[in-house]
Amino acid sequence: MSLSTEFLDEIRARVSLAGVVGRKVKLVKRGREHSGLCPFHNEKSPSFTVSEDKGFFHCFGCGAHGDVIGFVMRTEGLAFPEAAEKLANEAGLQMPVSTPMDREAAQRRADLYEVLDAATGWFQEQLHASGGEEARAYLERRGLSPETTALFRLGLAPDSRGALRKAMNARGYDDDQLVDAGLMKRPDSDEGSPRSSHSLRDYFFNRITFPITDRRGRVIAFGGRALGDSKAKYLNSPETTMFHKGRVLYNMARARQAAHDTGEVIVVEGYMDVIALAQAGFPAAVAPLGTAVTEEQIEELWRMAPRPTMCLDGDAAGQRAGFRAATRALPMLKPGCSLGFAVLPPNEDPDSLVNSRGAAAFRQVLDSAQPLAEVVWRMTLGDKPMTSPEDRAALRVELRKTVAQIADPDLKAEYGREMDQRVQQAFGGNFSGGGGARHRDKGGKYGGAGKYGRGGSWDKSSGRRRGWGDQATTMRIGALQSPEFLRRRQDQVLLATLVNHPKVLLDYAEDLALLRLEAQDLDHFRQALLDLVAREPDLDSDALKCHLSEQGYSGLLGELLSSDVYVHGKFARPATDSLAAREGIGHVLAVFRERQAAEDTEEAARQLAVDMSEDHLARVRARQELGQEDEGRTIDLDRFAAAGSSDLD
Repeated sequence: MSLSTEFLDEIRARVSLAGVVGRKVKLVKRGREHSGLCPFHNEKSPSFTVSEDKGFFHCFGCGAHGDVIGFVMRTEGLAFPEAAEKLANEAGLQMPVSTPMDREAAQRRADLYEVLDAATGWFQEQLHASGGEEARAYLERRGLSPETTALFRLGLAPDSRGALRKAMNARGYDDDQLVDAGLMKRPDSDEGSPRSSHSLRDYFFNRITFPITDRRGRVIAFGGRALGDSKAKYLNSPETTMFHKGRVLYNMARARQAAHDTGEVIVVEGYMDVIALAQAGFPAAVAPLGTAVTEEQIEELWRMAPRPTMCLDGDAAGQRAGFRAATRALPMLKPGCSLGFAVLPPNEDPDSLVNSRGAAAFRQVLDSAQPLAEVVWRMTLGDKPMTSPEDRAALRVELRKTVAQIADPDLKAEYGREMDQRVQQAFGGNFSGGGGARHRDKGGKYGGAGKYGRGGSWDKSSGRRRGWGDQATTMRIGALQSPEFLRRRQDQVLLATLVNHPKVLLDYAEDLALLRLEAQDLDHFRQALLDLVAREPDLDSDALKCHLSEQGYSGLLGELLSSDVYVHGKFARPATDSLAAREGIGHVLAVFRERQAAEDTEEAARQLAVDMSEDHLARVRARQELGQEDEGRTIDLDRFAAAGSSDLD
């Protein structure tokens, strides 16, 4: 049987070498490697080493050497195909069938690597040609040196439709290859244009291009940053046979080697953050591709370093991103592998920080990173009032549920003990439900002090503590129901629209990935929606509902797709045209932004009250201006409803 290099690489990537070897050899972790007694010859002192990073084992005594497949062959007496099949089954991979059709598909894949590499070179040429002045000036303003630009193979998709196609055709690459590589696209059949060769369109147009590579450094897709006016400032290649954005990290190949050398991996938000950090001396930086970090990406990070650092913006959106990453990582945790969370100063991202304050300032941010357990604590505690025994008992129940998500029994027990200690320090009592003296703060409120207290000030009118993790408490749909009901109803309108109009979901995927809905069941549903369309972007509404039902969301679907929800947003209904649905979602998101702007303004005002500096005053004014902008959008929402296209009463 002939197995492709890509398939074998996937086996090696998914199966832990140390885990497989550890079944036969008692391994001891020493730094980034493992050692033990060689299984291939008798020895009394260990000379057998396993390097998970490098993907091989080696014995300095007998010279045995190989990868995970070779180890299974030698220890279990299997032939190469049998060992590969055994490990493929462990990894959840289906063995390929070697047929002429498979060999033809492998050749097409090899050809696409060549097409994408040629396109990368052509984009680089355009950046340095006479039409690339604006793009070069932009990169220079962002502080990138010519050497950095060349290292990351940045290029330009010019403001000239059809130029890429003409150049690639001249080099022998046909239109089908350009479409399969995600470089060109055919119009949808409902756009009225014939699906002919003359109707091909450039996927990237008037954009700076960022090549995206696989773990071996081969170009598989592109990111594009718009130079002119565009609905989407950043755009990634469409999903192809080569590219699945939920499985890839930007700069993954280069960061793997750097992570081996430095022992650290830094996860940031975007291309420019990665590149600016590399230029500033942090080469092991990666970024997800416009979505929240996925389970596959977390596994990829752990292959690079045992404790990657998530570098988060210092605002509420950054906090929500940290919570999402923590939620994804919890069920996957294993001994020795976790996440760290570093928070940037307000109004800074990694790019701006290293350019304005230098590498030392960013290193301070990394050094202050907090462990996953701290984020789990803050995420579960949130802004819940802790003024009664019932409140504190509910917190303990929720903490137990959160910890129960951890699959590894040893880690689950350790997290249980950690949360027990935090509850006792903050509120007294016992995480497992036992009694104990409760701790009071100076004002007589429970939970105000202690090592794990939340800080902030107590809001007597709402019975909540202001500070880290505050959520907005006002809504704009309806005035007669309770605020809690109305908040949930708005979230339901949003989700119902996305289920009934998947194309709209694709348009707003990046905005939706930054949201965190207040109700946990609705937020999990939102994330499930995003995960589905990331994997299968062509799903229609019926197929989307089937997948969601299979995942256990049938009850929630019935709640969302009901007349009780539709009465609050006509644009959510299945019969609504896509334009009205798209406008409705845009207005709902504006309401969310208004809510967030109010929250951020309150926090900025609190900081100003503590420190009457010019910087804090400027932040308050900026937040107020942002709130006024979003208030204008909300007025448009009312007008939109009044016009009859939809309503959000």
